[in-house]
Amino acid sequence: MKEYTTVIGLEVHVQLNTISKAFCADPNKFGQEPNTNISAVSLALPGTLPVLNEEQVSSSVKLAHALGSNINKENRFDRKNYSYPDLPKGYQITQDKLPICVGGKMIYTSDGQEKTVRIHHIHMEEDAGKSSHDLHDKYSMVDINRAGTPLLEIVTEPDLRTAQEVHDFISALQQLVRYLNISDGNMEEGSLRCDVNVSVMPSDSNIYGERNEIKNVNSKKFAKTAVEYESKRQIKILESGGTIDMNTLLFDPIKGTTAPMRSKEEANDYRYFPDPDLPPVVLSDAFINECIAEVTMLPWTAKSILKEQYALSTYDTDLISREKSTVDFFRQFDLPTKSYSTLASFISNQALPFIADHQLDISDLNVSNISEFITLIDSGKVSRSGALKALSAQVLIAKESNLNIEKLAQENNLIQSDDQEFLDAIIAEILSQNEGKVKAYQSGKKGLLGFFMGQVMGRSKGKANPEVLNKKLVKALG
Repeated sequence: MKEYTTVIGLEVHVQLNTISKAFCADPNKFGQEPNTNISAVSLALPGTLPVLNEEQVSSSVKLAHALGSNINKENRFDRKNYSYPDLPKGYQITQDKLPICVGGKMIYTSDGQEKTVRIHHIHMEEDAGKSSHDLHDKYSMVDINRAGTPLLEIVTEPDLRTAQEVHDFISALQQLVRYLNISDGNMEEGSLRCDVNVSVMPSDSNIYGERNEIKNVNSKKFAKTAVEYESKRQIKILESGGTIDMNTLLFDPIKGTTAPMRSKEEANDYRYFPDPDLPPVVLSDAFINECIAEVTMLPWTAKSILKEQYALSTYDTDLISREKSTVDFFRQFDLPTKSYSTLASFISNQALPFIADHQLDISDLNVSNISEFITLIDSGKVSRSGALKALSAQVLIAKESNLNIEKLAQENNLIQSDDQEFLDAIIAEILSQNEGKVKAYQSGKKGLLGFFMGQVMGRSKGKANPEVLNKKLVKALG
């Protein structure tokens, strides 16, 4: 069996978080009752005309800036013609010949290695409505709410080679659009969907094979599974002496398989032509600069700041930089440098799960309380584990009032005694009650030290200093 290389290109549709739709004033909202976010324009009634949404243009400029794309200061809209019940006009307003952005690249990490995907172009367009085929036993049901929703389509070069790279690229793009605040990137709600183009070629060849396009994949996990299945399917056909036909495929998330939807269309099947109702979009330097000025931070600059300014580890950097709101919250603190790793751990392990459980925003948390809590933990006056367990919820839930954290620690008997000699009696008692484990430790099972640490910490009610206790235990067990 030959060795094969999988070649993958993506067409990612980013649904923008504008207030209104792309070419009319209908609300751009998800989850409304069917056919309520509509108007004469989105229903394509005779005599209606589209009007461009400026927010869609500014979002395009911001994304182009982030990806290093060239911005076409004059770009145009075209009509993409096809007939489907959820497309009221009978055509989609898109950009074909002259899109708003060309070129650029996305740098991301996959399997611990930095990867680069070149961007072919980015264009503005509108979404179609939604057809549901399983809500009625005789009819397909059409919801026009989504028709006209503003989209940016990012078309990559065929630079991806593995299913994992596809997963990680989509994750990085999802993070980017959230940082730019142009989309919530929620794939479950359709805010980020992709068409995945897959082909295979012998590894010793540089000639791409015939590609198949998997339409409307709405999950990173599904995209990964779809690529894995489609790659194996194509290799199996080639190994048996067959040829790959160009098709448009659908992915079945239950079976984890792809199946033909229709023969792949060519561009001329859509009969593209310039939209006569929309004039060219002409961008001034002042408008472009104004849009770029609103981009305050990007994921890679956030990581650089967290590493260089706050001396965080790569692990903590990745956790804190996932969301821009978390980075903004983190940067409000004024702590000694060594305390920022403690803060990062607290935010990741205590604060983020807490706000998720209580349906809060991270900005609801009290910076002063958390700052005092982190300072107390790093001072060594309290047991770290005991304080986190006993006080975290109180520190996090007090949104508006400032707490006396040290007084809370005293009330919960968490202040560690300066005189640690009291530990000797507790250690002696614990060891006498666990002679078998003492012998096992002395025979080489050094992992039992953790058991003894836990026993003494519990008996001391958190008043033991872990560093002092560790030294005393090692000596007593020796």
